[in-house]
Amino acid sequence: MTPTRNAVTLLWIPLGAGGNGFVRNNGRIFERIAARRQKREPLALVHSALEVLSDGVRYTIENGWPSPDADTASRGVVLEGPVGAPWAARFRAFRYEVRRWRDGVIPDADEAIDAVALSTDGRVARDVLALTAEVPCLVWGRTPPGCPEMWNSNSVVAWILTRAGIQNADARLPAGTRAPGWQTGVEVARGTATNSNPS
Repeated sequence: MTPTRNAVTLLWIPLGAGGNGFVRNNGRIFERIAARRQKREPLALVHSALEVLSDGVRYTIENGWPSPDADTASRGVVLEGPVGAPWAARFRAFRYEVRRWRDGVIPDADEAIDAVALSTDGRVARDVLALTAEVPCLVWGRTPPGCPEMWNSNSVVAWILTRAGIQNADARLPAGTRAPGWQTGVEVARGTATNSNPS
C-alpha cells in the first residue's frame, strides 16, 4: 500500500487540557452563562487544531496565547494579533499567534478526544497551508460585527477550512461538546459577516 502523502486532520481538544485549570474553569463559567441564555444544558467545550501532511511533509496549525517570546520563526508563526482590544498587541502578553509549524507540536494533542480525517487531496492540503497566512487579524475575544460569537482559535481554524472548500467540518463534533467561535470563522470566511475589528 502506498503511504499517504497528503492529509488534513482536524483535532478536537478539551478546553483546559494539560492541567490548565484557569482556562478550564473560566470556560465552564462561560458555558454555563451561554447555556442559561440559550435555555439549554451546558456542554463540554473543545478547541480545534489541524495536522496537515503535504507531499509527505508534516505541519501543525494552531493558535497560541500569549506569545511566549520574540523567536516566532522557531514555531512557524505567520500572524500575530491582539487579545481583547486592537491596541493590546503592542504587549506580548496580549498577543496571540497563528502557527503553521513544520514538524511542529500541538500542545495537549495527546489529549484530543477525536481526530477527524477531512481530506487526502494534495491540492486541499496545499491550500490549507497557504490560507493560514491569510487569516484576518481580528481581535481575539471580541465579536466581529454580524457574527454570533467572539473570534478565537476555533474561528481561525473554521476560517481556514471554509476558505479551502472544506464545509461543515464541525458536523462531527464529539457528542456533548461545543466549539465556541466556530460559526464566526465560517461567517467571516463566507463574507456573510465583516472581517474588520469591532469598534
